[in-house]
Amino acid sequence: MAEMTPMMQQYLETKKEYPDAILFYRLGDFYEMFFEDAITASKELEITLTGKNCGLEERAPMCGIPYHAVDGYLARLVSKGYKVAICEQMEDPKLAKGIVKREVIRVVTPGTNLNAQTLDEGRNNYLMSIAYFQGKIGISIADVTTGDYYLTEVEDNRKLLDEINKYSPSEIICNDAFLVSGIDIEDLKGRLHIALYTQEPHFFDEDRCRKCLLKHFHVTSLLGMGIEDFPSGLIAAGCLMQYLTETQKTSLDHITHLYPYLTSKYMLLDSSTRRNLELTETLREKQKRGSLLWVLDKTRTAMGARTLRQFIEQPLIDRAQIEQRLNSVEALSKQAISRDEIREYLNPIYDLERLLGKVSYKTANPRDLIAFRNSLQMLPHIKTLLDDFDAELLKEINDQIDDLSDICNLIENSIEEDPPLAIKEGGIIREGFDETIDNLRHAKTEGKDWLAKLEEEDRERTGIKNLRIRYNKVFGYYYEVTNSYKDLVPEDYVRKQTLANAERYTNARLKELEDMILNAEDKLFTLEYDMFCRIRDAIAGEMERIQRTAKAVAKLDVLASLSLVAERNHYVRPSINEKGVIDIKAGRHPVVEQMISGEMFISNDTYLDNNKYCVSVITGPNMAGKSTYMRQVALIVLMAQIGSFVPATSANIGMVDRIFTRVGASDDLASGQSTFMVEMNEVANILRNATSNSLLILDEIGRGTSTFDGLSIAWAVIEHISNKKLLGAKTLFATHYHELTELEGKMSNVNNYCIAVKEKGDDIVFLRKIIKGGADKSYGIQVAKLAGVPDMVIDRAKEIVAQLCDNDILEKVQSIVTPQNESRHKAVKYDEVDLSQMSLFDTVTDEDVINELKEIDVTTLTPLDALNTLYRLQNKLKNRW
Repeated sequence: MAEMTPMMQQYLETKKEYPDAILFYRLGDFYEMFFEDAITASKELEITLTGKNCGLEERAPMCGIPYHAVDGYLARLVSKGYKVAICEQMEDPKLAKGIVKREVIRVVTPGTNLNAQTLDEGRNNYLMSIAYFQGKIGISIADVTTGDYYLTEVEDNRKLLDEINKYSPSEIICNDAFLVSGIDIEDLKGRLHIALYTQEPHFFDEDRCRKCLLKHFHVTSLLGMGIEDFPSGLIAAGCLMQYLTETQKTSLDHITHLYPYLTSKYMLLDSSTRRNLELTETLREKQKRGSLLWVLDKTRTAMGARTLRQFIEQPLIDRAQIEQRLNSVEALSKQAISRDEIREYLNPIYDLERLLGKVSYKTANPRDLIAFRNSLQMLPHIKTLLDDFDAELLKEINDQIDDLSDICNLIENSIEEDPPLAIKEGGIIREGFDETIDNLRHAKTEGKDWLAKLEEEDRERTGIKNLRIRYNKVFGYYYEVTNSYKDLVPEDYVRKQTLANAERYTNARLKELEDMILNAEDKLFTLEYDMFCRIRDAIAGEMERIQRTAKAVAKLDVLASLSLVAERNHYVRPSINEKGVIDIKAGRHPVVEQMISGEMFISNDTYLDNNKYCVSVITGPNMAGKSTYMRQVALIVLMAQIGSFVPATSANIGMVDRIFTRVGASDDLASGQSTFMVEMNEVANILRNATSNSLLILDEIGRGTSTFDGLSIAWAVIEHISNKKLLGAKTLFATHYHELTELEGKMSNVNNYCIAVKEKGDDIVFLRKIIKGGADKSYGIQVAKLAGVPDMVIDRAKEIVAQLCDNDILEKVQSIVTPQNESRHKAVKYDEVDLSQMSLFDTVTDEDVINELKEIDVTTLTPLDALNTLYRLQNKLKNRW
C-alpha cells in the first residue's frame, strides 16, 4: 500500500468498503474504474480499457466515462445485475489541501434504480427481502421510486415462490438459509432475471431490525403499525430498511407507511397460472400486447397503469370489496360523459408517486415541479366531477383526493413557467417571489443603467460636470475626477488612485453597486438554488397528503379504464355469489376476440358448480378451441374478482379462492426435467393445494407418456377431483383420451362436452362451439392434412388407424367401469352436428329419466346394481337446475 500513490490508496480504501460493487470513482470530469472493476466495466459497457501508473510495477487496468453521461452507463450495468457505488468529490479540488476528499454517496442496485429512462412507468421496480426461518418465512417488498413498502409471512417454499412471481422483483436480498432452502436459485436468476444478494447475519437480528424501523418511522413503538403479528415479516422489513439506508444514504422520507397483509386476502395464483393465462405478458414473446393487461389497460396515468397491474396480479376474494369496485365501474359507465371528462383531466397528471421519490432523493428538477403543478391543477376539476357520483368507492376516492391548492400555489408563484433543467444556473425563481433575488437579477441585467443613473445624480450633487464612472479589473468601479474639479470632491468620496491629471475615488454607494453587479450572477445562482431547495423541501413536508392523493387518483384511473373497456367491448356486469356456481352465457375470450380481425369470435356457455356439474370433460380435435375455451372461463372468473365487467351476455360468478392451470407442454431441460415430469409436478401441486372452492383448468393430462399410463393417470385424477371427500373442485378437463367420456354416468358429477365440428368428406370445419356429449375421435389425421402434411403420409396414417381401430382400447376401458353383464350401446357421435344444434348444458327433465328407465334391462341387474341405478336416477331428479 505504501508504494501506491495517495489517490490510489484512497481508491483502495473505498473499494474495500464496497467489495461486491463496481466503484465509480470521480476524478475531475470523469468517473474512473480500476483493476477488476475496469476489466468488467470495459467488457459490459464496450469501452476502451487502458492503464494508469499508480506506484505499482505494472500499470493498473483502468477505464472511464464522462460524468455527464453517467446515467446511461449506470443503467446498463444495473440492468445486467451489477451493483454500482458512486464515489463523488466532496470538496472543490481548487480549495482542497492535499488529496481531494471523496465519499460514496449512493449504491445503485437493480432494486434501487431510479433512472426513469430505464424503468417501465407501468410497472413497479420491486426490491424483495426474504428472512428464511424454519416454519415461517418473512417477506418484505419495497419500491423506492414510489414509496410502497409491504410485509407478509408464508409457511412454505411454494407460497414463497407465488409471492416472488406475483411481484417479479428485480432484486432479492436474503439470509444464507434461503440459499439452501431447496428453491432453484439459478432459475430465479436466469429465467426471472432477478439479482440475488445474501446479507450478513446481523441484518436479520430482531433487535436491530426493530430499532431500524422505529428510527425510520420516528415512532417509539411498532404496536400501532399492525406488524407485531408478523415476527418473521418484521425481520425481513427491518433487513430491507437497513439495506436501503446503507445503499441510498439519504432520508427515504417518501416511504411513509409499512403495510402488512395476509396472502390469504387475495386469490392464489401460482407461477404456472400467471404464465398460462397470460395475465400481464404473453407466454412466448413476453410482450404486453396479447395479455389481459393489454386489453384492460386504457389508463391515462403511470400510477393507474401500475395499480391496474396490481389488481390483475391480486384478484380479490372478499365479495364486499368486489361489489364496491363493480358498483363504481357501473356508475362510471352510466355517466359516460362525466367519465370521459375525468379521463381528460387525468391525462396531464404526472407520475406523482415517482416524483415524490425524486423529491425525497433531492433529484427533482424545476421542470419536475412545473409538471407537478400542472398535475395539481387538474385535481379540483376531478373532485367537482366526482361530486355527482353516489358509488361508495368513488365517494371514498373523492374524499381521499386533496386538491393540494397550497402546494400548487407555492409552485405557481415561485417557479418560472419554462425553467431550465439545471438547478445551479439560475432562471428558476419567478419574478416577484423574493426581493433579494429580484435585486440580484436586476443587477445582472440593469447594472449599466444603475451606474449611469448614479453618475448623473453625482454630477448634479457635486457640480463636477466631467465626472465619470469607469471600470478596470484591478480597481473595479471608480469615480474619475480631473484635477481641475478636485476641489469639488465631496467628503464621502474615498481616494483609490492618483494619476497625473486626475484622481480616482469610490464611496459606499458605488461599492454597494459594484458588489451587486460583479457578484450578482454567482450570488443569484446560489440564492436561486437555495430557494428552489427550500421549495422542494416544503413539498417533501407534505409527503403523506400527496401520496394519499396519488393512490386515490391511480384507483380512479383504473376504474375509469375498466368502465371504458366494458363499454367498448360490450362487457356485462357479473353477479357475484358465494354458492360455488359459475354460470356464464355466451362467454368470450377477452384477448382472443381483440386479436382476431375480420372474424367473429364464437361465444360459449359454461356451467359449473360443486354438485352435479363439478367436472366437465371436454373432448375434440386439436385446433378446435378447447384451450381457448378453458382459459376464457378462467379469465372471466378472474376479471369478475378484480372488479371488472366480463365478456358475456350474462355471468353469475361463484368466487374462487384459487385458479390452477395445467396447460401446454414444456421441457425444463436446465433442471433435467422432461415434459412429463414438469406436467406431473404441476398436477401434484394442484391436487395437494387446491380446495373445493378452487377452479382447475387441466389440459391434456397424461399425454407425455404411454397411452395406457397417460389414460390411467388422467382417469385417476378425474376420480380424485370429483370425489367431494378428497377435493370436489370445479374443473374443466380437456383430453384426447375419449375413453374418459365413459366416466359420465359412472360418476354423478362428471359431464361430457365436446367441440362441434362439421365433416365434409375428408375435410373438417371447426365450429368452435362447445356442445353436450363426448367426441368419438380426435380428427388428428384431418388436422394433419390442414397443416400441410404430405398426402402420402396422410394416406398411410388412414391405413394404420383403421388397423388400430380393430384393437380398440375402449373395450378394455369399458371393463373397468361396466359390469360384464351390462349391455353396451353404440356411442352417439355428439361432435358431428348441424349448425342449428347448439344448445348447451341441457338440463335434466323427467322425460330423460323415464327414457333411461325404459332402456334398463332389469333382468340382468344384480340387487346392488339395481339399488345404485335407482339412487343415481333419484339424484338426477333432485339436482335439476
